Amino acid sequence: MHQNNSLRWLLGSVLILIFGEISAQTAVMSLSDCINYALDNHPNIKVAQLQVMDAEWQIKENKATGLPQLSAGVSYSGFIQRAGLPASALSFGGGGEVDESGLESVFNEAQVDSLTGFLGSLFESDPESKIYFSPVHNISGNLQLNQLLFNNSYLIGLRAARHYRDYVNDQLAVERHNVRNSVTDAYLPALLITENLGILDKNIANLEKLLSETQAINKAGFAEQLDVDRIELSLSNLRTERDALERQREIVVNALKFTMGMPVGNDISLSDNVNKLLTEFADVDLTSAPNFMNRPEYVQLLKGRELNATQVDLYRKPWMPTVSGFIQYQPGLQGGFGAKDSPGFDKWYFIPAAVAGVSVSVPIWDGGSSKAKRERAIVAVQTIDAQKQLLENAITLEVENARKQFLNAQARVASQQKNLELAQRIYDTTQKKYKAGIGSSFELTHAEQELYMAQKNVMDALYDFLVAKADIRQALGTN
Repeated sequence: MHQNNSLRWLLGSVLILIFGEISAQTAVMSLSDCINYALDNHPNIKVAQLQVMDAEWQIKENKATGLPQLSAGVSYSGFIQRAGLPASALSFGGGGEVDESGLESVFNEAQVDSLTGFLGSLFESDPESKIYFSPVHNISGNLQLNQLLFNNSYLIGLRAARHYRDYVNDQLAVERHNVRNSVTDAYLPALLITENLGILDKNIANLEKLLSETQAINKAGFAEQLDVDRIELSLSNLRTERDALERQREIVVNALKFTMGMPVGNDISLSDNVNKLLTEFADVDLTSAPNFMNRPEYVQLLKGRELNATQVDLYRKPWMPTVSGFIQYQPGLQGGFGAKDSPGFDKWYFIPAAVAGVSVSVPIWDGGSSKAKRERAIVAVQTIDAQKQLLENAITLEVENARKQFLNAQARVASQQKNLELAQRIYDTTQKKYKAGIGSSFELTHAEQELYMAQKNVMDALYDFLVAKADIRQALGTN
């Protein structure tokens, strides 16, 4: 039993360690992985997607305005105190007959005889009674169907809603384009620092080996302590530089995660390298004219112009009529017509009514409001035309500048690679002379520093070259 408990505890501990290791595992991500993550998770893209969804529902909302509209209602009213005609206001003849002079104009002879007979018997039994001509209770219902038959604003509104949907779709494309470019711009500096850390680690390892050899030679009496101190100082400087660069890498990688929309607490490492991305970005267009339609912000601007043009159409014909039809059914119940203590008149009566019709409304004069709105819409279209021309010029300038930066970076890479080859030969020769005892540690340290600087310059030049390639792709809209 004790062995079983121990075994379960051991298995549980192993599982905890395994899952803890998995949860703490660092995500290895390439540039394309970071871009795809950002496209799926960036808040700006989610907001743009919600705007597209809102535009779809806006189209349905506008369509619903032109569909049949059915409404129903019910109301009840009851008299707390009714107006009634007292017996003293009526005159009776012999046998309890009511004066018929006022009744003959409303009722026929038979109805008059019946009513006077009833009133005479009623008021003989109760002279204080009153007769009421309004019901105590009134319940009325309403069922109405309305249908818009024609309205110019409705038709143009449907067209504008579709243009707006296209506009927000283009806005989503702009956000995806911007996020892709932002992630690329944030990834490349993090990649450069990672590459520089790798170079520093390699140089530190080489310098540690040289220090060990120099210390051994010093113990044998063939090197001065000064040589050892110089190499130790160079090694200390490299380690300090590496620590600072490591902290800088953490800052840049956190900025990359923020740009991706990833929680800053997540751990990632970069799997790409500069040479790999240079190969992926090998195709660079240096000659063709820019195609503005490849830039989503340009397409969105054109959609915005179409959207504003619908406003011009809306106010161009303000005299267009609005035609609508309706059908209305009004059932009603009324009860409590009788006099006091007269249940015979307290019956409920069903009184329905129905009506149908067509209405036409034609605006005649609105004080010039439609004309002012139309002119404002025309100004908005003309403004977009000016913005379109400015954007075309800006895109052309961006492409030209990116191409010139590319040529400069290309030439700088070739120059710095030659300098690196020269610095490497100088360092190798100086190291051989130092080990042979015919060179000084000062020469070796100086050659070492020049080699490190040449390595850094090459990496910076490659980084600028990679950025220039990415800038051309972004400017042409082909990334």
